[in-house]
Amino acid sequence: MNIIIAGGGTGGHVFPALAVARGLKKTLPGAKVTFVGTVRGIEAKIIPREGYDLRFIRSEGLVGRDIIDTVRAALKVPLSIMDSFRILKDIRPELVMGVGGYSSGPVLLCAKLMGIPTLIHEQNTVPGLANKLLGKLVDTVAVTYHESIKYFPREKVFLTGNPVREEILNGDRDNGCEVFSLDRKLFTIFIFGGSRGASHINNAIAEALTYLEPLKENIQFLHQTGEKDFDVMKEIYSSKGFKGTVIPFAYQMADAYSVAELIISRAGATTLAELTACGKAAILVPFPYSAGNHQEMNARKLWDMGAAQLILDRDLDGKKLFDMIKFLIEDSDALSEMERISRSLGNRGATDKVIELITALLKKKR
Repeated sequence: MNIIIAGGGTGGHVFPALAVARGLKKTLPGAKVTFVGTVRGIEAKIIPREGYDLRFIRSEGLVGRDIIDTVRAALKVPLSIMDSFRILKDIRPELVMGVGGYSSGPVLLCAKLMGIPTLIHEQNTVPGLANKLLGKLVDTVAVTYHESIKYFPREKVFLTGNPVREEILNGDRDNGCEVFSLDRKLFTIFIFGGSRGASHINNAIAEALTYLEPLKENIQFLHQTGEKDFDVMKEIYSSKGFKGTVIPFAYQMADAYSVAELIISRAGATTLAELTACGKAAILVPFPYSAGNHQEMNARKLWDMGAAQLILDRDLDGKKLFDMIKFLIEDSDALSEMERISRSLGNRGATDKVIELITALLKKKR
């Protein structure tokens, strides 16, 4: 049995897809999962490391770009359709699942035209344009948030939550400290701005380090900077004498979560699903240009419930970040309460719910 999972671009799309792929291998032992993405997406680095077949289509995003990039992306649409038909004819899947990203739409459209059962998973509160349109065509829609249901035909939409990779739930602090060369006794702050890093967060941390000097002996950092800022940030930590580890990308996210007393990150749906599944306290800085401003909406939900602190990107600076870090380090009760609420919001059964929808579609086809 062949199943295709199409989509990617960022970790927010790829990591839930991996959770589903692994779940399918357990539920349907004979199933072979093939991913379809683009050469520029993070899937090009992640998927081969996981041992799955990965095919590429020529596709780019059309929304939120300047006129030249939009025209160039539009000219690639026929190529992405041709690539998608070729891949589908070669693999002959029993089902195609889309997880968002540039490569999701063309593959799902072609699959629908070929009579192949289709399903999409929407991670965010407000769906992007592509998934709003695809929701009318595909057989089944799975959503992370109740607020998303209204954007899709009622008869085909199901609330599942956002799949989280199983290993994320089983991190071990001692192992994480060994992997990242960290001191088990120090308060650890894990910083990541998404799978590609976030320069604004990196710059604010660099500024905050000056204010954090009096706490230097009691804290350490694990900082995923992204490739672009890696060398600069590594030098800043070294020059200021702070303990910790600076990396361009964290492949061992379960270990990274396990070592952290506090996390500073963007507020993508997959990040929040992992944070709450692990019961982690966080300072969230939503990406201000996300479609429909969904990251701010995601973050405000956790902030309103007391599971996270919130700093809007426009308000972010080193002093504000320092004040919040200092407060949470010094008030262990407040930190523990954030962890408790975060854990209570975690959805550890989302992967199983998505797989139930997939198996139901497969049975219906037969």
